[in-house]
Amino acid sequence: MPEGRSPIERFANAVQSVIYGPVTWFRETIVEPNQQKYPWYHKQFRRVPTIDECYTDDVVCRFEADQQFRRDRMVENEIVSILRQRFEDCVFYEAPDELERCKSIKEQYDKAAENWFIKYGDLGAYGNAKIAYMKQKHRMIWERRNGPVGSGMKTEDELNH
Repeated sequence: MPEGRSPIERFANAVQSVIYGPVTWFRETIVEPNQQKYPWYHKQFRRVPTIDECYTDDVVCRFEADQQFRRDRMVENEIVSILRQRFEDCVFYEAPDELERCKSIKEQYDKAAENWFIKYGDLGAYGNAKIAYMKQKHRMIWERRNGPVGSGMKTEDELNH
């Protein structure tokens, strides 16, 4: 028996080991080994088939594709927002020499904003995966016929070759 412990302290330790012992054993031997540890702070959704992989009468597949599209759009909105905030912070911090010091951040933001607009621009608040897919299809047809958007139209000689 250890010296210096009162009977009340020994009784409290005995009660604690009776109550917490099975709980601690269960957590350490059952729960923790079977727990899946994720390094993410948000829920991860598995990727679902895109709208072009869905049959026209498969309502569930189209709904899942729309939900995936909305999640992707929210993520890409945040990416563009973060890049914009980084550029604004750089301009504020580096003034008056911001033109040369913030050039790379500005290029990253401009490219991300351009890509965002290519995919989501002009869709409106109710844009869905099917409308975005049709927009992409029409853009590809335009580029095949007329060259990249913004580069001017192809001449007759370029179209024939």
